[in-house]
Amino acid sequence: MTQDTVLTLIRQGIEIGLLAAGPLLLVSLVAGLVVSIFQAATQINEMTLTFIPKLVAEFLIIIALGPWMLRVLVDYVVRLYNSIPTLIG
Repeated sequence: MTQDTVLTLIRQGIEIGLLAAGPLLLVSLVAGLVVSIFQAATQINEMTLTFIPKLVAEFLIIIALGPWMLRVLVDYVVRLYNSIPTLIG
């Protein structure tokens, strides 16, 4: 196994991780921004007000995009396992 192969595997792993986690992070960012704008406008400083909407938004995005995220991760792992014989020899 060469250095190029190792770097390619690491790069692909990072890309798949970002692709799978991206929707969750984006939804959490948008929900936090909306809640913070609401808190600034109404001057309500309740800690649970920031936590609950993010939790609900992430739960909904997992329900909506969970099968796609799981398929992306499983496809990567299957490709990785199938390439083991070529990586060793």
